[in-house]
Amino acid sequence: MHVMDDATTPRAWQRALELLPALAGRRVLDLGCGDGLAAAALAARGAEVVGQDLDEARLAAARARDVPRATFRRADLKLDLDVEPAADGLWACYTAAFFPDLAPALRRWSRALRPGGWIALIEVDDFLGHAPLAARWRELFAAYAAETLAAGRYDFHTGSKFERHVARAGLELEWIRDLPDPEFAFDGPIDAASLASWRARWQRMPLLRAAAGAAADRVRDDFLACLARDDHRASARVRACLARRP
Repeated sequence: MHVMDDATTPRAWQRALELLPALAGRRVLDLGCGDGLAAAALAARGAEVVGQDLDEARLAAARARDVPRATFRRADLKLDLDVEPAADGLWACYTAAFFPDLAPALRRWSRALRPGGWIALIEVDDFLGHAPLAARWRELFAAYAAETLAAGRYDFHTGSKFERHVARAGLELEWIRDLPDPEFAFDGPIDAASLASWRARWQRMPLLRAAAGAAADRVRDDFLACLARDDHRASARVRACLARRP
C-alpha cells in the first residue's frame, strides 16, 4: 500500500514533509521507500537518505532516479534494522498499516535512531471509508478489513491508533495531524488522475476482489462511481504523527 505518485496536486505525504524537523545535514531512514519518490523529496531538503524496502523491482526504480545523497537497500522491516551510524530521523509513509501490532515494530525501528531522534508516520485511516455506498458493499468492506486485521496482514484503522502504539513503544509523541489528500481524504468528486489511480489499485487488491466474489466488478464500479459523485463524503482520513526516541 506504499502509494506515491508524481502528481502536481499536493498530497498528504508532501504536506507532512513540511512539518518535519530541519533536514539539512541529517540522516533519515525511509522505511518502505518504494520507488524512491519520498526519498528524493527528503534529499531535496538536505537530508542524507537511506531507503529500505523488500521489493527489488521497486528498489531498482528508486536507484534509477539517481537521487543525490540517497542510497537504497533491501531490508525486511520485520527484523532489526542494520544501520550505522544511527539516524536522526525515520520516515514511514503508508508502511505502518502492514504491521497491525505496530508497537513492537516501532521499538525495533527506534533502535536505529540516536537518542532524541524522530519517527514520522503517515497512514490512511478507514481506507475504504467513502459514501454514499450501498450498505451491502460497506458491510463487505468492513468484513474484509476485520479479516485482514485478524490474519495480521494489514490494519485499515492504523491511523486512529497512532497515539496508543507510540505510547506502548516507549516513544514520546510530539503531534498528530489529519491532512487533506485528493485521493484518500476528500469530499466532493475525485479528480480524473486520482480516479484512475483507484481503478488501478483495485487490480492490485486480489484478496478484496476474491472476497467480493462474482460481484467484484459491480463493487469496483459502484465504489468508483461513489468517489466521482458531487455528494461524495469520506470518513477516510490521512493521519500523520511525529514521535521521538527518549
